[in-house]
Amino acid sequence: MPLQTPRPAAPSRVLATAPAAPDEAAAYFAARLAFHTDVADVHTALAAGATDFVVDSRSTEAWDQGHVPGAVHLPAARIPQDAGELLDPAVPVVVYCWGPGCDGATRAALALARLGHRVKEMLGGIEYWIREGYEVETRQGRERRAADSLTAPVGDPLTAPVGDRLMAPVGAGDCGC
Repeated sequence: MPLQTPRPAAPSRVLATAPAAPDEAAAYFAARLAFHTDVADVHTALAAGATDFVVDSRSTEAWDQGHVPGAVHLPAARIPQDAGELLDPAVPVVVYCWGPGCDGATRAALALARLGHRVKEMLGGIEYWIREGYEVETRQGRERRAADSLTAPVGDPLTAPVGDRLMAPVGAGDCGC
């Protein structure tokens, strides 16, 4: 009986479309970072003293429920009328809305870009800001809700129980990824 050479397995769905060439991938990911930032990086920048660059594009009712401390309230629908009074075109802007299921921040970013502002969208919006345990401002003052262990680093990597170490931060300001 002749030996049969094993046939290569069909590519998985993951690799059915080949990954981009490294130079194309680098260009894509560099461009993506030019358009987006995440809540951990915004929090780190604000904690280090950065000011006047975060814009909450939600309604007044949503703003009152809780917003990033120090953010400028500029609902997306008001950007054409109010951006000139509230924002310095020389200062880059980071916009956010509710969360990943909402494209309000994308609409706000588009409106600001059309007015000549350099703008990024904060991925995850206020939902992930809160889920990561960062403080919010409300009508009643500042508050912090418990971090969601599925989205935020938790525990001390040296003393936490083994199950909590999986999400422990690697370094200051590091989201653990």
